[in-house]
Amino acid sequence: MTKNNSGQVIVIGGGVVGLASAWWLLQAGFGVTLLERAPDMATGASYANGGQLSYRYVSPLADEGVPLKAFKWLFQETGPLRFKPELDLRQWRWLASFLANCRADVNQRTTNKLLQLGELSKRAMEQLELTIPHEAFQWRESGKLVVYRSQKSFAAATAKPDSSPTRQVWSAAECAANEPALAAVADKLAGGIYNSGEAVADCHAFCEALAQRLTEHPNFRGFVHGEATGFVVENGKVSWLDTTAGKLSADAFVLAAGIQSRTLAATAGISLPMYPLKGYSLTAPIRQDDVAPEISVTDFERKVLYARIGDKLRVAAMVDMVGEDATLNPKRIASLTRQVKETMPRAADYTKIEAWAGLRPATPNSAPILGPTRYSNLWLNVGHGPLGFTFACGSAALLADLMQGKAPPFGLDGLTLAR
Repeated sequence: MTKNNSGQVIVIGGGVVGLASAWWLLQAGFGVTLLERAPDMATGASYANGGQLSYRYVSPLADEGVPLKAFKWLFQETGPLRFKPELDLRQWRWLASFLANCRADVNQRTTNKLLQLGELSKRAMEQLELTIPHEAFQWRESGKLVVYRSQKSFAAATAKPDSSPTRQVWSAAECAANEPALAAVADKLAGGIYNSGEAVADCHAFCEALAQRLTEHPNFRGFVHGEATGFVVENGKVSWLDTTAGKLSADAFVLAAGIQSRTLAATAGISLPMYPLKGYSLTAPIRQDDVAPEISVTDFERKVLYARIGDKLRVAAMVDMVGEDATLNPKRIASLTRQVKETMPRAADYTKIEAWAGLRPATPNSAPILGPTRYSNLWLNVGHGPLGFTFACGSAALLADLMQGKAPPFGLDGLTLAR
């Protein structure tokens, strides 16, 4: 049963984070209107992402040794990183902050916090099972296998303390035996780390199903399709939101619009430390005789993710720092396709590949930004990077608690705007 709160909330953003925020606020008793600039929901970063729900594999991108690796990647034709300098101070500020976070102690603190958020997100997703059946979005508990090509990287990963009962360390032979899709590269692997309990699903289908449930909720006030252009602030709070669909007023506003949140927050004098990390994905149909992965696989050195979602193979990879440019780069798609065919040559019908690119709103330390701002009625749920699908339900549950004045289930240090 939901509470009967009188507050009316406008959620800005119709991706997985915005939709989940709307749902949890509805369940808390708020009246909710959702603003999305596109004609359909989840057509941005939530559309064709990697599809992995990796609640325990949440290590931040910023870590000790990453700057040197990144420098080497820049000179590799098939490297996972591409960088295009911009005349934009936001890019350089983000890079400076990222480099400051590339320390082992900072990485460990952030990882510990993200593990807490991941566990909460897993439980929150489970709560939705009665509302949205798993088959509606191809949810499957696949487990997750991170494979290492370098003996040094494998040794470093296995040396990290981890008391999780779901963790197993596999040799290269065991990786191929447990996941036959890796047979072609078994002799190139040093080993792998497997975690049960991780899942894969279709994020876009999840968003469509959740959007439908919103329309059926008695507290939902409807969708508004228009682009937010700026907040109007008066007397320490947001009075209204200017949009191409007209002025929108509410008791509270939730900003969950992916990388667009950065520009919109600036209209209220708020600087969000985010930058768009452009990622690519390939989707190919799986034929009857194909050997597609049943386990979700991450190729650690190449930073490539493989997931079987229903009858399709989803592959996601690469980080392009090229500003707010979501266009497909043919060279990057060709490079990724070659790597996929080499690693899993019989996993899908690669003659029918659908390519996609999206902008992942990332913070320098990979932790999302949740909770209040200096304005009493403006709230944030942004900066999830490549883990938006993984963290969407947990961050939405946290946000709903905070907006009701409830204490969160764990300390939010490192997860708020004041970090």
